[in-house]
Amino acid sequence: MRIAVTGKQGQVVQSLLRRGAGKGVEIIAVGRPEMDLADPASIAAALSIVNPDVIVSAAAYTAVDKAESDADLAFAVNAAGAAAVAESAARIGVPVVHISTDYVFSGDKPSAYTEEDMTGPISVYGQSKLAGERAVAAANPNHVILRTAWVYSPFGANFLKTMLRLSETRDHLRVVADQTGCPTSALDIADAILAIASRLVTDPAPSLRGTFHLTGSGEASWADFAEEIFVELHKLGGKSIRVERITTADYPTPAKRPANSRLSCEKLATRYGLRLADWKQSMRIVMQVILNKGF
Repeated sequence: MRIAVTGKQGQVVQSLLRRGAGKGVEIIAVGRPEMDLADPASIAAALSIVNPDVIVSAAAYTAVDKAESDADLAFAVNAAGAAAVAESAARIGVPVVHISTDYVFSGDKPSAYTEEDMTGPISVYGQSKLAGERAVAAANPNHVILRTAWVYSPFGANFLKTMLRLSETRDHLRVVADQTGCPTSALDIADAILAIASRLVTDPAPSLRGTFHLTGSGEASWADFAEEIFVELHKLGGKSIRVERITTADYPTPAKRPANSRLSCEKLATRYGLRLADWKQSMRIVMQVILNKGF
């Protein structure tokens, strides 16, 4: 199986390259300079050359706070760019797997969001990603939209790596404790994408198409996440770090974040038989990779 994935440096892209190599799947990363999501004209040509069996739409504008003052570019990449990728997949005649986010929800629901819940993004980033979801679905019926959340990995910039970096020079950190979500390893996301892609190529069932939630099992606040990181760091020989729990109001940002980012993944488990590992288990694996400087 040959999979084209948009982007070159993102966490999901890098994780797919790593996981695909171990499973005999050819992963071809397509990004700048040959393809720019802000330039739809470049997308069709770049993807058609690859001749893939599946296209994974992973690249995105992810600067959540910057998007508040850069809405045009956020929508150009996350909506128009995503639409062009899905259109290219439809033109080639292959499925598209599009990566979306918990930020399409307002965060007001007291329990985990299902795929049937009403969306209501409270940030420009979330609005642009929701527009992308709708554009992808309209452009290619043969699609899977995967909403994930709180992604971390050995690659790129993410919360886990930030905590480890800050721990080198600090003894305590202030971390938001009133936002709850599902920390998710990009390595786990990559494994799930490979399984989903394989099914899409061989099984035309409509039940395998549509929108699904894909996050690590369990839940945590950002402060919980940080504390677990530092507990594991201490076990691995690092120093003890104290976490001071603060509120969202104590740490103002240009973009609002959902207070509740928990996503129910029962639909994915029912339709595909996929359920990601507990986030603490996956976090330990990623930490060992980072601290040991390799796989």
